[in-house]
Amino acid sequence: MQQTPTLVPHRPRVAILLFPDVEVLDWAGPYEVLAGAKDTAGDYCCQVITVAQQPEVQCYGGVRVKPEIRLELCPALDALIVPGGPGARGSGNQETLLRFIREQQRQSEIVASVCTGSFLLARAGLLDGHRATTHHQRRELFRAEFPAIELVEEKVVDEGSIITAGGISSGIDLALYLLQRWFGPEVRRQEARRLEGSWS
Repeated sequence: MQQTPTLVPHRPRVAILLFPDVEVLDWAGPYEVLAGAKDTAGDYCCQVITVAQQPEVQCYGGVRVKPEIRLELCPALDALIVPGGPGARGSGNQETLLRFIREQQRQSEIVASVCTGSFLLARAGLLDGHRATTHHQRRELFRAEFPAIELVEEKVVDEGSIITAGGISSGIDLALYLLQRWFGPEVRRQEARRLEGSWS
């Protein structure tokens, strides 16, 4: 993983992609971290939005969410986070999602995945020639579907403009990692203390 922060002079705009049967913690974890994080001056670090193809998304487990922005109206982003869940692994028509992910890869600084969101990045062609990670229970399935992609057993894998994170709660690790990459280790430590988890 890269350790040198690429400090930014503005508030990065981060979109989290939602879709039917998305895993709640995959997207809510990074949302909580990035939306709540403050810099050393006490100002909020990031602008975080949710985007989806549908006006309402039913997450895995039944929670319903109204995304803030439809895909076709998504503004310019610094980063896109693609969570996982059964909807990411599903065999339904994902072409609209994949097209959006490809567009963001061309336009954004970072495209990242959490858990089985890596399946969507792989189907979109973003992981070709890159190392990646995914949920530990889905590694064999991933290797079977994408044998040419080097799958590694790490919490967060940084390949520059493409970052993948492991299963479910690893989305929090991803968000903290982005804070360190953008703002440095003190902002990351400050947010980890706010979370009161095992991330400090």
